[in-house]
Amino acid sequence: MGSKNKLRRFKENETFENVYQPTRDALVNKNFILKGNWNQSVFKNNNPLVLELGCGKGEYSVALAKKYPNKNFIGIDIKGARFWRGAKTAVEEHISNVAFLRTQIELIDHAFGKNEVDEIWITFPDPQIKYKRTKHRMTNAEFLARYKTVLKNDGVVNLKTDSEFMHGYTLGLLHGAGHEVLYANHNVYKQDGSPEEVTSIQTFYESQYLEQNKPITYIRFKIK
Repeated sequence: MGSKNKLRRFKENETFENVYQPTRDALVNKNFILKGNWNQSVFKNNNPLVLELGCGKGEYSVALAKKYPNKNFIGIDIKGARFWRGAKTAVEEHISNVAFLRTQIELIDHAFGKNEVDEIWITFPDPQIKYKRTKHRMTNAEFLARYKTVLKNDGVVNLKTDSEFMHGYTLGLLHGAGHEVLYANHNVYKQDGSPEEVTSIQTFYESQYLEQNKPITYIRFKIK
């Protein structure tokens, strides 16, 4: 993407009422007024709050919002030029139960209050296979501890990925730490009983993976 395109998207994001871009300073120094108040201030209801972490273009967040109008969705990514597409689609199609937050995932517990979130989706994250990158792996113990802070006691996390490595790493970590695995599948499109929201919504890249016959894996779990 050219720099002109990026600048145009950044400027357009600033005009969208469904995009929130707090500074790192505001989050870290606890000046972010939406923390603990997302439903009340943004969505004006008490529906379940669902996050998509590393939402990319925002396709999954928008699709979930369309599918579940009685839930509120927030796509989170540090790259605003990417989720511009999802934010713009939501504006154009008047989808009022989805918003986008530009921030780093490691600041999630600064952006949301304790027990504020009902559910988390992690869709096709970078598996960070190299050992030196494990600290950036989105299901490592440190990230799970942050998710636990913002999730309600019965809150769940969904991991959907084309990476067998990420799937196996996460399953091993969950079992080893005593977390509760509710469902796990190595190939959601080839095995019966896969949750409908997992197979009925596909991202652009996911459809490409399927054309290449790459299996799509899925885990649903609770953090203990």
